[in-house]
Amino acid sequence: MFGLALLLAAGNGAARAVEPLTLEPGQSSIPLSPSIAYRHDTMAADGATEAFARAKAGEFATLPNGNPTFGFQSGAYWFYLPVVNRHPEESRWLLVQEYALSDQLDVYVRYPDGRVDHQASGDHQPFSSRFIRYRHPNFRLDLPLGEPVEVLVRVQSESSMQVPLVLYTPRALAEIMRDAQFSTGLYYGIVLALLFYNLVLWIMLRDPGYFWYLLHTGAFGLVLFTLNGYGFEYFWPNWPWMADASVPLSICLALIGMQQFSRTFLELRERWPAGNRVSVALIGFFVLLGIASIWLPYSTSTPLASKAVLFGVIWIIVAAVVMLRRGYRPARLFLLAWSLFLLGTAAFTLLAFGLVPRNFWTQNGVQIGSALEMLLLSLALGARYAGLRNENIRIVQQANEQLERSVIDRTKQLRTAMAQLGEANVQLREYSQRDPLTGVYNRRHFREAFQQALDARKDNGKPLALLLLDLDHFKQINDNYGHLAGDDCLHFAARSMEDVVTPHGGLVARFGGEEFVAVLPGSDAQAALRVAEAIRLRIHQTPVASAGHNIRLSASIGVHTVPDGHQATPEDVIRIADEALYRAKDDGRNCVRHSMSAV
Repeated sequence: MFGLALLLAAGNGAARAVEPLTLEPGQSSIPLSPSIAYRHDTMAADGATEAFARAKAGEFATLPNGNPTFGFQSGAYWFYLPVVNRHPEESRWLLVQEYALSDQLDVYVRYPDGRVDHQASGDHQPFSSRFIRYRHPNFRLDLPLGEPVEVLVRVQSESSMQVPLVLYTPRALAEIMRDAQFSTGLYYGIVLALLFYNLVLWIMLRDPGYFWYLLHTGAFGLVLFTLNGYGFEYFWPNWPWMADASVPLSICLALIGMQQFSRTFLELRERWPAGNRVSVALIGFFVLLGIASIWLPYSTSTPLASKAVLFGVIWIIVAAVVMLRRGYRPARLFLLAWSLFLLGTAAFTLLAFGLVPRNFWTQNGVQIGSALEMLLLSLALGARYAGLRNENIRIVQQANEQLERSVIDRTKQLRTAMAQLGEANVQLREYSQRDPLTGVYNRRHFREAFQQALDARKDNGKPLALLLLDLDHFKQINDNYGHLAGDDCLHFAARSMEDVVTPHGGLVARFGGEEFVAVLPGSDAQAALRVAEAIRLRIHQTPVASAGHNIRLSASIGVHTVPDGHQATPEDVIRIADEALYRAKDDGRNCVRHSMSAV
């Protein structure tokens, strides 16, 4: 059993007696990973006394390949190192854990006289408990000259188990903090500059792409602000719960912003509807994950959110490649930006799971990749807007040139041209009111005409009926016969409604998808039901011939009548008719149901 415990404690390293680390004159910063030994206390049951005893018994092991990154792990990790200070000018040293998200760190220093000094830190402790106000947990070590001192560190965290411990002299740490302040200020300066620049552009242009870029950039800046420990330092220094929850929450917010920005920039809704649906589904998942992370354990929500970043960015790259292959030129710079971001994000995620060693590129890859990505995306937005502006200028210039040539060459035909122009305007107005697939009126014109019909009731005192029709099982038609056959069915249904409704002085419009609406001025409930039944029978009894198939259709119709003397808004009438339609659906479809109530 002792041998098994020793094997489990050692992990991938080799158990050994730990050689003391000697601090020589001239040294100012010493990474401890090459010298320190560790033990994984899977049950987190040991105390400092037991850990010192295990270290003395040789149950600690060297770090695997000197890498202090273990991924997401349960239990506690103990790190042990004897230290002998031979630096005559430095008796006070600072031990820094250069990973900001560790929950609980306990440092025990045992001196030759048996005295043990204990200090605690981490983001589950108040920020004020740190020896120096610094984003990384840090501890003061008093190391007497020439005396062996044992340093024992216990780390327990639901975050990624990364323990890059470094010993600094106070002056060396001050220099590190100064350099870090410069590099961090440079990064966040870039982020703020891009935010304000694109905020001004959004205010001026009202292009939604700039708004979603602002959300993505601001949210991802918050992610790095949190991951680097600045959120705990400046925003919630005495709120440990928020220190944990802020990581998955900010990541989910950034994922929502980047997906929505990509949908808008690539114009997926118009150019690739299937891809747009995938993006919307991902946004829905990220919203749910963000809400769930309020209650989920940190050890569950944060790894899931970290993996989601990779999948989200990969999907954006896939969408960009598809749009590029379809000839959408702005996708080129967009693709380059997200490819750089993917490299940085992949390095950060692999480091969090302990799959790559900790170095400058894996530690700072996400900052470098995101900074380049934000710059390139800003340029891509500008290039996209410039392209649209140049295209508009070209169209206007071309129109002006054609107009000038027309004035010069066709002066004698001016009257004819003006007449043709007037006719074209009439046709354009009519076309703007029509659904291009079915030829019936579109929803916008229906709204205007319906409001006019309701207003006319106030003067003539006649009733008014509204029919709301939905083709039954229309998705199955598309799935079984194809979308072209579905288009033929929609066209047939529209023509059938017009043939029945028009003689009664009504109006037919496409309400959306496979739904149609008809307005019958002057029709009471009985008349409206007769018209609705006639429409239903015509659709049901007449098969649609399409591509060699005879397709049978059926429709469910909801009817609502506004009697004389009742006031109603369009929204109320549509809502009640829609309720009648759903009742028809619930009653087995292929039937007509009346609301039997007045507004």
